[in-house]
Amino acid sequence: MAEHRASPRAAVILEPEVGGHQQEWLAHLVDWSREVAGSHVVWLVVAPQVRQELAASVPADLRDSVRVVAMRPLEQRLCAHRSLVLSAFARWWVMRRYLQATQADAGQFLSLDHLTLPLALGLRARGRRLSGILFRPSVHYAALGSGHAGLAEVIRDLRKAILYRLMLRNPDLDLVLTLDPYFVDHAARHYRRGDKVRALADPVNPILDREHAPALIRRLPPRRTVLVLFGFITARKGVLNVLDALELLLPETARRTAVILAGRIDEAIRDSVAARRDRLAAGPSRVWLHVEDRWLAPDEIAALVEQSDVVLAPYQRFVGSSGVLMWAAKAGKCVLAQDYGLVGRLVADHHLGLAIDTSDVHELARGIATIVHEGPQRFIDMRSASEFAASHTARRFATSVFAGVFGGTA
Repeated sequence: MAEHRASPRAAVILEPEVGGHQQEWLAHLVDWSREVAGSHVVWLVVAPQVRQELAASVPADLRDSVRVVAMRPLEQRLCAHRSLVLSAFARWWVMRRYLQATQADAGQFLSLDHLTLPLALGLRARGRRLSGILFRPSVHYAALGSGHAGLAEVIRDLRKAILYRLMLRNPDLDLVLTLDPYFVDHAARHYRRGDKVRALADPVNPILDREHAPALIRRLPPRRTVLVLFGFITARKGVLNVLDALELLLPETARRTAVILAGRIDEAIRDSVAARRDRLAAGPSRVWLHVEDRWLAPDEIAALVEQSDVVLAPYQRFVGSSGVLMWAAKAGKCVLAQDYGLVGRLVADHHLGLAIDTSDVHELARGIATIVHEGPQRFIDMRSASEFAASHTARRFATSVFAGVFGGTA
C-alpha cells in the first residue's frame, strides 16, 4: 500500500467501529461510490472484522476507485478504546498514518465527536484537509425548546462549546457535517469559523416490500393499537419507563393496547425487563405484550414497522438523531417520542407524531392513552412525513459525504 501513488483527488475515510450506524453508512458509500468513480480514489479504512464483507460488496469495475483496507488489530483496539481521550488521539494518529501511506490529500472521520479534543488542541494532518460527521451537538438544545438542563448537561454543553470553538479554528479541519440541521445556524452565529458546519441528512433505512418481508408476529390481537419499540434495547431508550407506564393504563385503554419489544436486550437491564414483564402479566392489566429478545434483520424490522400503528422512541433525554424516526416516516407510522433535543424538534417540526416528556412515567402513560383513544393518524401529517423521509435518502447522504471530502469549504 505504501508504494501506491494515489490520484491527487484521493481521500481516506476512517471508521474503526464495528456495527451501528457507521457500518450501515459504509455500505451506503460503497453503493453510491459510482458517483465519484474515475476521477477519485476512496480508501475505506475499517476494522479487520468488517473488511472482507465490505470489500466483497464493491463492484468489480469500481475496485480501482474504492479500496477497502483493514487497519491493524492494535490500531482498531486503540481507536475503539473505552477511554474517550485515548481513542481520540488514536484516531487522529491512525488517520495521519493512512493519509501518509495512501498519499491521499483528504481524510474523513465518520464520527467526528471522538476527535474534538485533539483537533481543538490544534493537532493537524500535515496540511491534508480533514472533515467528519458530528453526531451529537447539544449546545443549542435550549434554543430548541428542550426545557431546563440539569447540572450534568450544563457542564457537558459547556465543555462541548469550548471544544467546538477551538476545533473549528484548526486550519486542517475543512468541513464539519452534522446530522442536526438546527446546529448549522447556531454554529454560524456563535463560532468564528462556524461556516465550516453543514447539514447532512441521516439516511433512511430501506423499507422492503411487504410480500418479501417476513412477519415477526403472525397473529396480532384484533382491535388493538399496536406500538413497537425496536433496536438494541437499553435503559436509555426508555423501555423500563414504557413497561412501568403500561401498568398505569386504565382497564379500557389496556384492553385496546398491544406492545412489541423487539431487539437484543442489554444485559444490564435484562432482569429488570423480565421482572416488569412478569408483574404486568400477573397483574390486572389486559395489555398484550410480546418481547422478542434477539437481533433483528432489516427485513424483519421492515415487516414489524409495517405491522405496527405506532413506533416508540421514548428516549431518556437522548442527544442526537435517531434512525427510528426515519423508519417510521418512510412507512407512514406515527411516533411517540421524547420532546427533548433534536428528536423532539424533528417530531414537532415535521409532524411525525406525539412528542412528550418520556422521562415522566405518568406522562408517558397519558401519551399512550391519548394515541390509543384518539387514533395514531391524528398525530401524523402523512404528506410532511413522506417529504421528510424523501429528503433523507442513502444517495443524498453518500453524495454529500463525497462532496464534502473532495470539496469542502476552504
